[in-house]
Amino acid sequence: MSRRPPKEAPDPIDIHVGQRIKARRVGLRISQTEIGNALDVTFQQIQKYENGANRVGASNLYKMAQALDVGVSYFYEDMPSSAQLKSLSDNPAATFEHDPMSQPESIKLVHNYFRIISPAVRNRVFQLVKSISDQNTFSSSNDD
Repeated sequence: MSRRPPKEAPDPIDIHVGQRIKARRVGLRISQTEIGNALDVTFQQIQKYENGANRVGASNLYKMAQALDVGVSYFYEDMPSSAQLKSLSDNPAATFEHDPMSQPESIKLVHNYFRIISPAVRNRVFQLVKSISDQNTFSSSNDD
């Protein structure tokens, strides 16, 4: 009886793509089953995509982008450069350990943000958060 080789940790790129899929899906209030139906895969497969355990093939990534109403490039946005990934060869998953988009609070924030019906109100909320963030950044750099 042959044994399978030990499973390697998921590739950091697959983890990042999965986190982006989950964040967008949750933000749009779409279930894993609904996305699975759009791609003709099971919800379990969507779970595996979201946690990086399985890679999303090119055709399914394209279908995923269509189902989530984004361009394919959306899934690769904010990803650390490949140079950074190479320098973390001992623990490539560490790159994404503190990704703010993987935090439950971030997912809830995005979800609630997109529940705001009025685009004008949504834009004002965005501007408010941005100005608070900019002020905190400015204050932190002046506290030195």
